[in-house]
Amino acid sequence: MEKTSEIYLAGGCFWGTEHFLKQIRGVKHTEVGYANGNTASPTYKEVCTDKTGFAETVKVVYNPREVSLELLLNLYFQTIDPTSINRQGHDQGTQYRTGIYYTDKADLTIIQNAVCELAKEYSRPLALEVEPLKNFYNAEEYHQNYLDKNPDGYCHLNPKLFELARRANAIPSYKKPSDATLRNKLSPEQYAVTQNNATEPPFHNEYWDETREGIYVDITTGEPLFVSTDKFDSGCGWPSFTKPIDNTLVKELTDTTHEMIRTEVRSKTGNAHLGHVFPDGPADKGGLRYCINSASLKFIPKEKMAAEGYGHYLKLLNK
Repeated sequence: MEKTSEIYLAGGCFWGTEHFLKQIRGVKHTEVGYANGNTASPTYKEVCTDKTGFAETVKVVYNPREVSLELLLNLYFQTIDPTSINRQGHDQGTQYRTGIYYTDKADLTIIQNAVCELAKEYSRPLALEVEPLKNFYNAEEYHQNYLDKNPDGYCHLNPKLFELARRANAIPSYKKPSDATLRNKLSPEQYAVTQNNATEPPFHNEYWDETREGIYVDITTGEPLFVSTDKFDSGCGWPSFTKPIDNTLVKELTDTTHEMIRTEVRSKTGNAHLGHVFPDGPADKGGLRYCINSASLKFIPKEKMAAEGYGHYLKLLNK
């Protein structure tokens, strides 16, 4: 039997918030309703009086093996202004406040860490409630799946967010493009490095001193290869990593060019030349140094990972 978890998210008008969350792979069921108020069995009309203390909220039932709570929260954050008090979009009132309401105490640390990271992006304090769920009452039936029933109905969210939600946790498929496509897609240097085993100059390449959080993908296929948490400054002038995301993503070949014996690293799916691996990396992290050409990579910063379809890799940045 599939094991599921649940979280309750308030993000303004629940019509749009529910429709957004439903697009995420791994979300199994949603219900809109009223959470953490001070009366019993409220109606929509009563909640709209702004006197019941309830927030329009979406109950989210999800499979944590398909979508992590971290990713759900990071996607939810993109639908709200977390500094706005009792208002989202054109909707105003305490029922439109933002909030995360949990039923499992084990989720609290994850939620607090996510909110702490979010706060770093704003100069103003957050107005985002984090509380245990005290109560939740289903909204009237006509509110459930409202935008499915009324595709042209009111929604405070930008429609582009729905596509973001669909892509963020989609099952990716990567394949090597044709040579003609690569010649058209890549710069001359990128083509020379990935297809002809060229080497870019040290200290004069795009990522040798990149320190932002994010993921590094194969420039030819888009497949993730390395993550910023495994990157270190080796002093060599090229991006250096202690390991790939997964050893199955790369292949290693003996390279005897330039009168040396080295171990070449290539991407397995794209068969692109990446660089070389040497046994002089940090001893406490395995002792390897994957010396990789920037021209073989594309860097996706953390804040753009979900939008570009790499949201399910965000958990790698929290280890």
